[in-house]
Amino acid sequence: MPIVIVYPLMKRITYMPQLCLGLAFNWGVWVGYASIQEAIDFSAAGPLYLSGVAWTLIYDTIYAHQDKKDDIKVGVKSSALLFGENTKTYLTGVGAFMVGCLTVTGIQAQLALPYYAFAVCGTGVHLMWQLRTVDLENPQSCNRKFVSNQWLGLLVFLGIAFGRVATTADDNEDDCCANGGTVDPRRTSSNA
Repeated sequence: MPIVIVYPLMKRITYMPQLCLGLAFNWGVWVGYASIQEAIDFSAAGPLYLSGVAWTLIYDTIYAHQDKKDDIKVGVKSSALLFGENTKTYLTGVGAFMVGCLTVTGIQAQLALPYYAFAVCGTGVHLMWQLRTVDLENPQSCNRKFVSNQWLGLLVFLGIAFGRVATTADDNEDDCCANGGTVDPRRTSSNA
């Protein structure tokens, strides 16, 4: 994958190395989706991938604000330098795009309500909190918000897991009712 190889050079070429990082880091969406489903449904995996790219742009831009003085000294570029004083405005837009992509993922993957509670609403609230409370001129504040993204990742994971479990439970309940109160043993969650 060429993007992984060229990523380290991106800080010398573009003010958006965080975007390149997002494209590389989130490649696992394609690999993971294909390994679980044995095929890639681009209508569900595509928006999930784009939401991951957007998320990487958000957290790594916040991280880059810690290093912006050093970046200027050594002559490297970053989205923190590009966005400057308008970082929160730009990242709010990227965050809205991320939440929108997560919503489309849930619709396309036919995930149940827990997905929307955790992955969509939880992510939206977490991003609002991050962007309202981060002090981009304070490296410690930037680092705390960067590290807090572990919780955002957990929200997305729990949303996918619980949304899938609830979807499977709903499917099994529908099968049970359609078969006079019994579930067809040939229909398992792996076939759903």
